[in-house]
Amino acid sequence: MQPWMVPQGGQTRHGDHADVSYQIPVDAGKFPMVFLHGYGQSRRSWQTTADGREGFSNIFLREGYGVYLVDQPGRGEAGQVTGAGQISAAPDDQTWFTQFRIGLWPDYYDGVRFPQGSESLDQFFRMMTPDTGTTADPNAAVAAMSALFDKIGPSIFFTHSASGFTGWQTAIANENVKAIVAIEPGGFPFPIDPNADPAQSFGGISMDDFTKLTKIPIIVYFGDNIPDEETGIPSQDFWRQDLESARQWADLVNSNGGDVTVVHLPEIEIYGNTHFIMSDLNNQEVAEHIAKWLSDKGL
Repeated sequence: MQPWMVPQGGQTRHGDHADVSYQIPVDAGKFPMVFLHGYGQSRRSWQTTADGREGFSNIFLREGYGVYLVDQPGRGEAGQVTGAGQISAAPDDQTWFTQFRIGLWPDYYDGVRFPQGSESLDQFFRMMTPDTGTTADPNAAVAAMSALFDKIGPSIFFTHSASGFTGWQTAIANENVKAIVAIEPGGFPFPIDPNADPAQSFGGISMDDFTKLTKIPIIVYFGDNIPDEETGIPSQDFWRQDLESARQWADLVNSNGGDVTVVHLPEIEIYGNTHFIMSDLNNQEVAEHIAKWLSDKGL
């Protein structure tokens, strides 16, 4: 039998891993940065912008931070998985335009800091990338991130959107997460009330795990065009509720000795940001705000 004729039962498959690229500058600072993308995205979210400007990875690299850019298991260059899945090709550009608070299709919000024009919008939509299948372990992303922090040591973790929960869970699992910069995370890990209905405890964690999140500094950013009151537009109401939840969670963490800051950018006179704060036209200004916070925390 030829080597290429090995029976199926005698073969193996590597998958469910992350793919990480990195750059470390000469005389790098003490703590490098780890960047994890959100839903439907890859590490490209941090590398560039829809109109081709530099993303956060280059901005902070120039500031002397080592940067590690991650594609989570089943996404981007980490597409090899051990569970089969089906990739949807349903049209959804207009849904994301609204969900990401660029505007209400087809109109941009007044003053929005997204780079307008057909070419930028075309490039933005083409940055979306699907899950390539299902991973065998639903916690594969947390396991992969924890393995990365084991390898590189104490670091600052940047998360965006859906990766917010991966960030919280990784910080609970690994003491090498020394700070979290969360950009519009999709939810917050409240401690589970032992008397509560389990069906109402989605995303909840034990008090012991919750306490671990009080040991590191955390900053959470939200952009503009989030309504103050309930509207009839589900995507807007989602972010209104998420911002409210962020404030409640921060109060709870801080009342237990933690250090969480929630920054709603319009409240500090930085206007027009979308869900993609790190790639909007004023991403340099936001990066400077983050850099000052890191400096204040000794990071």
